[in-house]
Amino acid sequence: MFLSVFDMFKVGVGPSSSHTMGPMVAGAKFLERLRAAPFAAHGLKASLHGSLAFTGVGHATDRATVLGLAGFVPESYDAEKAEACLARIRETGEVTPEGLPPLRFNPETDLKFDFGPALPGHANGMILSALDGQGDVILQETYYSVGGGFVLTEAELAAGKDTDEGDPVPYPFKSAAEMLEMAKASGLSIAGMKRANELSRRPAEGLDSGIARIWEVMNGCIQRGLEGEGILPGGLKVKRRAKAIHDQLLAERGMNLTAPHTINDWMSCYAMAVNEENAAGGQVVTAPTNGAAGVVPATIRYWLDFVPGATASKVPEFLLTAAAIGGLVKYNASISGAEAGCQAEVGSASAMAAAGLCAVMGGTPEQIENAAEIALEHHLGMTCDPVKGLVQVPCIERNGLGSIKAVSAASLALRGDGTHFVPLDSAIETMRQTGRDMHENYKETSLGGLAVNVPNC
Repeated sequence: MFLSVFDMFKVGVGPSSSHTMGPMVAGAKFLERLRAAPFAAHGLKASLHGSLAFTGVGHATDRATVLGLAGFVPESYDAEKAEACLARIRETGEVTPEGLPPLRFNPETDLKFDFGPALPGHANGMILSALDGQGDVILQETYYSVGGGFVLTEAELAAGKDTDEGDPVPYPFKSAAEMLEMAKASGLSIAGMKRANELSRRPAEGLDSGIARIWEVMNGCIQRGLEGEGILPGGLKVKRRAKAIHDQLLAERGMNLTAPHTINDWMSCYAMAVNEENAAGGQVVTAPTNGAAGVVPATIRYWLDFVPGATASKVPEFLLTAAAIGGLVKYNASISGAEAGCQAEVGSASAMAAAGLCAVMGGTPEQIENAAEIALEHHLGMTCDPVKGLVQVPCIERNGLGSIKAVSAASLALRGDGTHFVPLDSAIETMRQTGRDMHENYKETSLGGLAVNVPNC
């Protein structure tokens, strides 16, 4: 089993990795099928199912689907070009992806929200179809957006092809127990083993520059969020708060009037900055998802800004360690809110951040595993209930609390020797079972929880 650090951390666009990035990626994949086809298509149709339908407008799934079929991809997304393209599609009723003739596609009639039962493979399903000149289907594919921007066809999902199936890696751990055994036998840290695995797939230069890029985008997202003002889109009229909180914190510096717990406000401020950018459709990094994108970068910024001895040279160690933990969660449970609730998103992110922080603060592999377990254990059962289907309430604040829990978990683990009662593997399995048993209303459908118990318009 191998999930790259670049699988767990993808540069993309908000507000959702599953509901925005995933459908855009699916559209790009379908265009590749069309470019290779021995026939010419004349039109396209798309239908959204399950969670993609129920929260699709709030998560910009409709826009993302249209843009994906027009040739846009998350990693190179340009907001101005996207807006111009959408206006042109509405005016002409056709998309013009590169390498294909103009294709009929009217978003009003050719994009369908199916509010019936979800497709059998996953809560986030969509069907893309190509039509001939008479309007008959000549190519059709079912795609599933399985969390964190990962997209699989129906056949790929059935075959379990959601991990790298290339040559074996040096340290192929599939569980936390195996990870600890391999660390002990090799004498390497978790980050050291993860780096060795990555180097079996790409040269060191590419790995290092890629990780540097991840942190550059994460930190840039924090900075934009700390400068952003106004009302977030979508109709809830949620006001951006990160800048105001940050301004207050800066003004209080050196006044000796603040309580020690104000450090929590700094962590929340950094996380909220990211998730306000995400809610506004800005550039973010999945960590492991967009809805949980603030936890890891907020924890890194807290460490760099406030922990003595912290240095940016150790950020790769943080991210590699976090990616190792995220890979275990995805492989053995889920990182999809539509599949297992927010425990799979913010819970996974908090475990990843706790592990990364513990690592850069000198934790042993056993302490790192303990830190991840503590953070995940205390998110178990968390539902995904976005008000009006928007990644705003409770998602933005929830990232702040996830980073606070991550720091607390790492600190507790570092106070011990790594021995503890509940193994990380048990916490991950419990999360999987809880997600399986959780009612669909609480899994990113906006049919339960806060989504139905607060005014949403």
